[in-house]
Amino acid sequence: MTRKDRLLAAMDADIDGIFVTSELNQYYLTGFSFTDGYVLVTRKKSYVITDFRYIEAAEAQVGDEFEILMPSDMRLEIAALLGENDVKRLYFEDNTLSCASYLRFSELFEGTQMVRGGSEVIENLRERKTSDELDIIARAQAITDAAFDHIVNFIKPEMTELEVALELEFFMRSKGAQSVAFDTIAVSGKSSSLPHGVPENRKLEKGFFTMDYGARLDGYCSDMTRTVVLGKADADMKKLYNTVLEAQLAGIEMIKLGESCHAVDKVARDIIEGAGYKGCFGHGLGHGVGMFIHEAPRLSPKVSPDKKLEAGHVVTCEPGIYIAGKYGCRIEDMLAVTENGTIDFTKSPKELIELF
Repeated sequence: MTRKDRLLAAMDADIDGIFVTSELNQYYLTGFSFTDGYVLVTRKKSYVITDFRYIEAAEAQVGDEFEILMPSDMRLEIAALLGENDVKRLYFEDNTLSCASYLRFSELFEGTQMVRGGSEVIENLRERKTSDELDIIARAQAITDAAFDHIVNFIKPEMTELEVALELEFFMRSKGAQSVAFDTIAVSGKSSSLPHGVPENRKLEKGFFTMDYGARLDGYCSDMTRTVVLGKADADMKKLYNTVLEAQLAGIEMIKLGESCHAVDKVARDIIEGAGYKGCFGHGLGHGVGMFIHEAPRLSPKVSPDKKLEAGHVVTCEPGIYIAGKYGCRIEDMLAVTENGTIDFTKSPKELIELF
């Protein structure tokens, strides 16, 4: 089944179509990336509606299961298509469509009721990756691993955090990434206590240096974190690092088909808290990765114990310990759950690395 067919099969029986407005979900369904237009899927016919700038590319890249249209007024065209296809109840992407847009479309789509639930039905499809999707994610992570191998031999004491971040991004692009998967984190010294710290144009500070980055390839993301030490690690730093590593390895061991997402988080969290770092691990153990850098499922104490890992899930395992005003450390791998076992896409070393 195509993604469009799977989407139609997943929709409630009383829903006649779905109006797709988010760019990533449009790309997921059609294989075509564009930034101005809409995708309309109905029980009868489906459409890509765009303008002159994209029409040639769309005709070359979109499969024949979608009719490609270039109307003078896209919104009026969609309203007409809803009538032609007898769409009485229409899913919309309630997680991303603005309130103002919803009100405009509701008024325009006379005779069609816009129904919440469109985001959920597409996101549920995206949550379970196919073998082709897993292959793309694996290749994206291979670029990310290569960037780590490069950067540990590239970093010099006189460099700035921003220079390291830019070098990671340049390297990944040079190896085929279409872009970075998210804003690169490269924070040193005291700033390493900030889980999502922003690299600054300041000289690298000795101590922990956390690098969290990823590549985007063919629309899919990779995600990895490695923490190194600039200078020499003292006994307290080694204890902290080894605690994070022990927690991460325990979490990875738990990531398997049918395991509770809540339980995976707990096994890592218990190790960190048992080592005396209670309150220093304030985020979930992991999250899903795909076209979005953060998507379902989540490994977190806030997730229902009933939420289980399924075949096709791609998740991160990224425990951390952060001591405010002092330093922090995080180690992150990205893994896939399959019917035949768990695959760790991340190959970069995890032993404590001390640079200069």
